Parts: sequence; C-alpha cells; structure tokens
Amino acid sequence: MNPSRPGHREPARRIVVTGATGTVGRLTAARLAAAGAHDVTLLTRDPAKAAASGLPGRLVGVDFASPATLRPALRGADALLLITNDPLSPEHDVNILDAAAASGTPHVVKLSAQAVTDPGADDVITRWQRENEERLRASGLPWTLLRPRSFMTHALAWRDGIVRHGIVRGVHGDSLNSCVDPADIADAAVQALTGPGHIGRTYALTGPRAISAREKTATLSQVLDRPLVFEEISLDQARREWRRRLPEVIVDALTLSAERQNRGAKSAVADGVRAATGHAPRSFRTWATDQAPAFAPVPA
Repeated sequence: MNPSRPGHREPARRIVVTGATGTVGRLTAARLAAAGAHDVTLLTRDPAKAAASGLPGRLVGVDFASPATLRPALRGADALLLITNDPLSPEHDVNILDAAAASGTPHVVKLSAQAVTDPGADDVITRWQRENEERLRASGLPWTLLRPRSFMTHALAWRDGIVRHGIVRGVHGDSLNSCVDPADIADAAVQALTGPGHIGRTYALTGPRAISAREKTATLSQVLDRPLVFEEISLDQARREWRRRLPEVIVDALTLSAERQNRGAKSAVADGVRAATGHAPRSFRTWATDQAPAFAPVPA
C-alpha cells in the first residue's frame, strides 16, 4: 500500500489551517475533523462568527497583519495549510511564513493557482500568487504547492438567475475551463498535510475534462430537471457588474482572465488530483448533482 493514500494510519499531527472559512479551507477542516486522528487548529479573524457557521476544530483568533498574533498559534505545528485570499494584502503571506519559520513549522502546504504556470497571465491576482510561491520556496520551509484551476463552485454565483429566471449569464460562453471540484482540492490538501511523500511536490489540480459555461448550464438543466438558458454578455457588461462589488484592479484581473480563457489557456487537463489523492477527479455533473439542493428556491 502507498502510505500517502487513504487507509494508511499516520501518527497524529498538529495541523494549522488558515483560510478555514473559505471554500477549500472549510472542506479541508471538515475532512480532518471527521477523521478524528489529528489536532486541528483553525486560524480566523473572528472565532465567534466561525463557530456560529458550524466550522469544526479549535478556533484561534489572529490578525494576519500582525505577526505577534501568529507566532503563538503556529508554535508546535507539524503542518500548515496556507490559504490567503486578498491579493491587495501581500503582507499576510509574509507574516504567516515569518511566523511559521520562527515556530519551526516542518511543512507548509500552500493553496496557489494553476494560472501561475501561464506566461501570458500577468494580472494582479496571478502576480500575487507567483510571488507567494516564490516567497514560500525562498523561506527554507518544506513545502507542497496545490495549483487548482477554477473552482466548480463558482457556478453557485448563478443561483439567483437560475432560481428567479432560469437564466445563466456570462462572458465567452463556449470557452473552456478544466475546472475542479473543491472537494478534490480538499482531498489533496488532507493527503499532503497528513501523509508522507508530498514535500517538494507541486500538484496541478483540474477536473477530468474542460467544460464551457454553456455546457455547464445544459448539465445543470438536466440535473435540476428544469429548462435553463445561457445568455452571453459582453465583457463591458460583465465589468459593469463586477464594479458593483470589486475594486477596479480586480475587475481588470477578471477581464484578463476571461480573455485568456477565451484563447484556450485554461483548457488543459492534468493528473494532479489522482497523483495527490489516488482517486479520479470528480466531474461537473457529479458536482452539480451533489449541489442540486443549493439551486432550489427558498420557501416563501
């Protein structure tokens, strides 16, 4: 048996997770808690809010802008899952890695992005992810990099249009993205955090095949058993919508990302999910079936 595969009993470890209230962090925390074999600490700005959301594990309040709050939280950790989500606050990765180095953390598993491998990707988000990877490699800490493609859960943003109007709106409806189920990313994170053989490795995490927004809409229509229509919008329309909730520099990054996808830059499929976890990546249809209740109308 490969000892890095599920079923092999590794010694209990103290594992620290940042970004535990986000999609991948929450799924990883739940898997670690369900296993019951490790001491899991979740770092969050607001432990009370995180606890109220049902997040499992020991919650510790920290300020990612303050190294002094991070060092005690990382002391004695065997592994750290490093997830940050604000490209406009690069000091967060700096501070966490400084604290990890000061605490002697033996292994850092970093959630990055597959876009860092694309020479044509030069937006603020991708530059931030590249710099974070470089910073980790330069830290001297043992590392593992998880580089997912776009999350299948981004389709949850379509919920309101689906429930109210039976419409999905988006740009470049036929462009392809080898998007990945975040559950597969969490499975990879758990294996990297708890098993041997992952230090110094980089995993490109994608779904089993590339899929377009138009095909996703058709799949959701079948799974939800209701007619759905994909309505293509222009990038200018999309930018106006993004500006309602995002700063201009992020709007520009999303625009460049959409244009790269339309040129085919996100269609390649990799074997990282199987290499990290031992199982095949889940399909969008499987994800949609699992998430069907999320698209149900809220009772009046």
